[in-house]
Amino acid sequence: MEAKVRVARYDPDGNRDHHFDEYTVQLAENAMVLDALIDIRENVDETLSVRCSCRSAICGSCAMRVNGKATLVCNTPMSRVAPNGEQITVEPMGNMPVLKDLVVDLEVFWNKVKAITPWIQPEGPKPEREYIVADEHMQNLINTVQCILCGACVSDCTVLEVDPSFMGPAALAKAYRFAADPRDGHKQERLELYSQASGMWDCTHCFQCVEVCPKGVAPMDWILELRREAEAAGLKDHNGVRHSESLAHSVKESGWLDEAKLAMDSYGKFSDKLKLVPVGVRTILKGKMPKTGPFHHKRPGAEHVTRIFEELEGKHS
Repeated sequence: MEAKVRVARYDPDGNRDHHFDEYTVQLAENAMVLDALIDIRENVDETLSVRCSCRSAICGSCAMRVNGKATLVCNTPMSRVAPNGEQITVEPMGNMPVLKDLVVDLEVFWNKVKAITPWIQPEGPKPEREYIVADEHMQNLINTVQCILCGACVSDCTVLEVDPSFMGPAALAKAYRFAADPRDGHKQERLELYSQASGMWDCTHCFQCVEVCPKGVAPMDWILELRREAEAAGLKDHNGVRHSESLAHSVKESGWLDEAKLAMDSYGKFSDKLKLVPVGVRTILKGKMPKTGPFHHKRPGAEHVTRIFEELEGKHS
């Protein structure tokens, strides 16, 4: 099989800035993208830098972007990304500094993981033997512990692209793993930490982390679980909580979202609400007002939406 690969190149000590080189190699029909990269490095261009290890989708070291999406190249078949012999593009992971070619500096990733205190902090006297935890208490943590810390979700996180201080999906998924562990004695403190600025409430639900995770951890799902835990613990004085409550109330009552009210409700202090006035003026000048005008009204059939909300609220009351 002929494989055409366009590879992002960068050498901090070289004379050229970020650029792409194109290669054509012959591979077996069942070859992975990593096989193509290794063939290039071993037989065509020994200057190519590639990070890899287990080649079994266990270590997570070969995470890169293939055709714009983060993936583990060791288990990404060429036949899937280029079924008709198309050229593929391989780039280093996003949201992290490039050291050379396809190798990134993972310090950003690890610093975010360290920031969530990724170890159990038990309280009380030490037991005479190991901590015994009922199986049913650990079932909801199975997915989170399957994370191999590859960084794919961090690479494609859209929030990190605009806010590098965001904790990130991998760290927050791991945060739930410890906050929900019955052996940990600092759940409240953890939830307070994760509720701070650039924490769990900054996730925009873009689903990118869910889409690219090679192990099905679905980090966004655990970020939402963290939010539920925080609200249950009484941590509701937050713009994120007010935002979600306003959205739900608006849709429940009228069948659709009242965007103007949502923006105002999300801010607690009156002084913060005033800061939205210039945004509102720019919105009007740009013609972004709803076609129905500035006054919100019920949509036809809104009573059916209200009924769904009430049924769900009854099940969880």
